[in-house]
Amino acid sequence: MTAPLPPGSTIGILGSGQLGRMLAIAAAQLGYRTHIYAPETGPANDVSPLMTRARYDDAGALSAFARSVDVVTYEFENVAFAPIAALSPIAPVRPPAMSLATAQDRVNEKSFVEGLGGRPAPWREVKSFADLEAAIAAIGCPAILKTARFGYDGRGQARITAPDQAQAAWDAIGAAPAVLEGFIEFEQEFSIVLARGLDGQIVSYAPPLNAHTDGILATSTIPAPPQVAAQWTEAATLAGRVAAALDHVGILTLEFFVGADGPVFNEMAPRVHNSGHWTIEGAVTSQFENHIRAICGLPLGSTDVVGHGAVMENLIGDDWHRWSDVLAEHDAHLHLYGKHEARPGRKMGHVTRVKR
Repeated sequence: MTAPLPPGSTIGILGSGQLGRMLAIAAAQLGYRTHIYAPETGPANDVSPLMTRARYDDAGALSAFARSVDVVTYEFENVAFAPIAALSPIAPVRPPAMSLATAQDRVNEKSFVEGLGGRPAPWREVKSFADLEAAIAAIGCPAILKTARFGYDGRGQARITAPDQAQAAWDAIGAAPAVLEGFIEFEQEFSIVLARGLDGQIVSYAPPLNAHTDGILATSTIPAPPQVAAQWTEAATLAGRVAAALDHVGILTLEFFVGADGPVFNEMAPRVHNSGHWTIEGAVTSQFENHIRAICGLPLGSTDVVGHGAVMENLIGDDWHRWSDVLAEHDAHLHLYGKHEARPGRKMGHVTRVKR
């Protein structure tokens, strides 16, 4: 068993966005220093004492960064696998690079989860326009074409409602390797957010009901309705199998649709997740603190819900201008990320309303 990292150690975080920011805040609360590595400055730099500004494929800068920290983690999965894997001999990378490689490619991800008994929507790998035509013939329409890599918050996707839209969809994603997913009837979406420690212990949070607008998470609500609760055990069991099979360390998130015959797997993220932001005020231990605890080899904290639940609302684009009204609400907790420019679809902050 690896000895716990003591407070005062330095945690390296790949990425300077809001997730890195909230990880750095949680790390500081536990007495750790953080070192941000990213090609650009961002919200995380406001709360972290150390920064390396360099590309994610700069081997020399990455090596120097790894030598300056005691453990490396990451806030998102859209970084190349090879340079991250190369850090492992210098400093432990948690979650492991295998989690990154699995989650950042939809073909790998779906095949992996299917192998563990998960059930995604019908899908086909698409490497060419001919593959797309064959996939449409096999799956039918409507369907969604998604780039195999580097897509999030609705980016890199095109909906196909009829076969004659195939060329436009293929062009829309830049003729990139992709998957075609069959459309399934569903009314609700939820996620399983769990933490897995170095010793293999797993703790799971209550599953939030997630609502999206234009492909971007709008709200996460705890407790979820009975339809979600009825599928929670099966989904959480699958998530635990995925975490164990990857030897994952840290937060792992799996998203699901409520299907007629059980939970339908959508996608996974090997990191802290937007649908877990409610845990900062709505759970005994936040997802950010439990991620830091896990990667440092500390005991995991309780995931029990505080009070009667919570609703997390993302503040997207100009929504953040409502900050004064939010602060006037009772039991509303405002988080602004310090981004300098509000754009349509850009997450500027979030507010969590706790039900006492």
